[in-house]
Amino acid sequence: MAIVEGNILIDLIKWDSPENALAPLSKQQKNRIIRLEEESSTFLLSNDINEATIACLKSENLLDNEGIETYRQLLRCYATLESKYDQTECTRYVRYLEQLKNRTVECHDLCEHIEKALEDFSTLSKQYAIVSGKTTALHDATEQLISQQEKLNDMYHDIAIYVKYFKEGDFIMEKLEMPNLSVRSELFMDLTNKIEENINFIEKHNTFKEALSYLVKYRHCQSKAIMMMQQWIYDLLEQATESILNQSVVIKEQNENTALGIADTALALFYGRFQSILPKVKPIIDIIEKRSVNRQEYESLLGDCQQHYLMKRGSVLGTSVRKGLQSIKESHKGDHCSLVRQACALLLHASIDEHRLFYQFFSIKSPALIGYLEGLCNSLYDILRPSIIHINHLETLAEICCILRIEMLEEHVQNNMECLEGFGNICLQLLHDAQERLVFRAHLYLQSDIQNYNPSPGDLAYPDKLRMMEDIAETLREETRQARIKKISVSTVSSFLEDHNIDSTVPVTSTSTVQSARNNHIAFEPISTKSGTTNSPADLHGMWYPTVRRTLVCLSRLYRCVDRPVFQSLSREAITYCVESIEVARDKIEARATELDAELFQIKHLLILREQLAPFQVDFTVKEYSLDFSKVKTAAFGLLEKRSRFFTLSNNALLEFFLEGAPRMKEHLIDSRKHVDVKLKISCQRLIQHSTRLLVEPIIIYLEKFKFRNPVVNANSGAPPSNDELCDPQKVSAMVSEALRMIKFRLPNIQQSMQLYLANRETESILFRPIRNNVVATFTQFFQTLQMTFTTEQQILIGCPLPEQVSVMLSSSSLVSARNIPNDKTQSQPREINNDETNITPSDTEVFPQSLNEVVNI
Repeated sequence: MAIVEGNILIDLIKWDSPENALAPLSKQQKNRIIRLEEESSTFLLSNDINEATIACLKSENLLDNEGIETYRQLLRCYATLESKYDQTECTRYVRYLEQLKNRTVECHDLCEHIEKALEDFSTLSKQYAIVSGKTTALHDATEQLISQQEKLNDMYHDIAIYVKYFKEGDFIMEKLEMPNLSVRSELFMDLTNKIEENINFIEKHNTFKEALSYLVKYRHCQSKAIMMMQQWIYDLLEQATESILNQSVVIKEQNENTALGIADTALALFYGRFQSILPKVKPIIDIIEKRSVNRQEYESLLGDCQQHYLMKRGSVLGTSVRKGLQSIKESHKGDHCSLVRQACALLLHASIDEHRLFYQFFSIKSPALIGYLEGLCNSLYDILRPSIIHINHLETLAEICCILRIEMLEEHVQNNMECLEGFGNICLQLLHDAQERLVFRAHLYLQSDIQNYNPSPGDLAYPDKLRMMEDIAETLREETRQARIKKISVSTVSSFLEDHNIDSTVPVTSTSTVQSARNNHIAFEPISTKSGTTNSPADLHGMWYPTVRRTLVCLSRLYRCVDRPVFQSLSREAITYCVESIEVARDKIEARATELDAELFQIKHLLILREQLAPFQVDFTVKEYSLDFSKVKTAAFGLLEKRSRFFTLSNNALLEFFLEGAPRMKEHLIDSRKHVDVKLKISCQRLIQHSTRLLVEPIIIYLEKFKFRNPVVNANSGAPPSNDELCDPQKVSAMVSEALRMIKFRLPNIQQSMQLYLANRETESILFRPIRNNVVATFTQFFQTLQMTFTTEQQILIGCPLPEQVSVMLSSSSLVSARNIPNDKTQSQPREINNDETNITPSDTEVFPQSLNEVVNI
């Protein structure tokens, strides 16, 4: 212990040793400690407590007389003071601790009392549980008894309800047997409701004892009620029918000419009597319709009522409709279209009225209604069909088809399909009959009036008839011009008199003033001349060749009347016949006139035919099938060569013949429009070749001869040509002069013919362009031949124009001829035909030039 204290003392000495201090302090820290010691010493010296403390320590003998000299004394003194201080400060805590101990003892005593009380409560709880269990058991037994009582009461009520359904059978049967029971009474309604309720109940509870026997009884009551409702409805319908028939007999006796079904009195009679019973019948029918959804018996009753109603309506209206149709037929004898229109209108309105009246009685649809209306309209079919199948006139048949298809089916039936379905079926049958008759008559018409048409001399009088029509048109234009001039002069004179206040009754002798005024007005009035005409006789529909006009008339009528496949077949046949008739007419015109007129006639009418076919929105392509027997012959020869293999098992000749030699089916697509285009192209090419030959025939003949003979001449040798006419410059020069003369005199005639037939500047230009090109090409070839054959001096002697000069000459001739062409294009457009036969659907576009460009392909 002394060693330890010595070490501590050494350590304390070394604490702040100047050298090797255990805890060296900085100079600043040392200064602060010195300052702290000074202030603390000053504070202790200045405070009285320090003296009291020292006195206390002395009194407690804690300080020796000599004071604290060592560190141990300091610590011991500090420990003594600390314990003393602690005792002084902890006195109150000690006293509080003693109080807590006392309270702990009291709590312990209280816990003992509580444990005793809990033991008493536990005993009491056990006794309470025993009593509560007994009480709950008593309560459960009481509730069980109450629930059993309620079940018994419910069972009693259920049995009472069930018994009610069984007890009411006799009561209902007794009421239904009452002689004065009315179907419209509330009692009858209640009885029927009870019958339905009881039947539904028994059907749901068919396991009840004697349920089937009671079900039979209620079904018997139901049958009785249904029979009463049916008989009551039948009686009302019968009464209404008899009243209508009796009244109609009276009306007929009063006025035999009254058309029943058309007159207002008959209309009120036929529909007013049935509408008068509607308030009586409608409530019962409503009940039947509501129950028919779930009950087969009421569904059958509803069907029977509807059938009986339709039967009575048929007996009332059928005779009247037939008489009305017969009256219409007698009043429109010979006018088939009016007959069809009026008869269909009668049945159309009758169908609408019958449909409306039916649904005033019934609200559920019935398929029997369509059959009834169709049967009612059968009289229309019986009246009209004999007339339709004996009509021979195509226009009448076409108009009847339009009436049935457009006016009746499309305008009326399709917009009101529900009530006009039966009427539409009859109209469709009539339409099919009319279309069948129309197709039959169209075939005969195409064969008799187009294929076998024998033209009259007037039909082939080309171009005389066109020139005659031009002269007539010019005469009419001249008369119109003279009348217009006369009208202008009269108005000029009257205005002159008014301006100078001259009495119109005074004769005017001075003609110079009037003439000057007339000249002033005429200067501003356009006068129509021949060159200003805008319509050509070739474009008049009456000037068309009859087969072309008839073909287009026939197709225009068939287009809206028959189905698309039928029209395509007929159109192909008609176009084929028409093109053949045009070719026949062309040959006859060529025989009596010129080839140029014949070609222009064919081109004009083929253009008309092609143009008028454009508005038809159908495909003129038709499929045709044929048998190809080309391989049969080859197979037959092969069979003859293989006679030795007729009966062999392998490579049998007969089997090979049947397999290889069978005819094959081939499909051909025939397009009528392309057929017309091909014919038009061939005709245009013939016209171009013929016109070229007319203009330069001598040169063409020379080139043909030169091509076959091909003389060899050395143009550079200067040797004179041989005596051959092809090498004679004078003859060749005469031939050139003849060709130029032909161009000069024939070209205007060709252009005038084209104007007369085609009457369209663009069409004429399209056709004239290849003619001019051919002429220029011929002169070019001829000029090249001359350069190869003749010398320069001989070529000068021949005087052949250059191809450029020929082109200029042709163009100048075209310009001279064009002076007589009007400024406005004379369009040859399809327009409405107004002749004795019918109208053709017009087209709004000019297609002649485009047709030539497409077909000729120049």
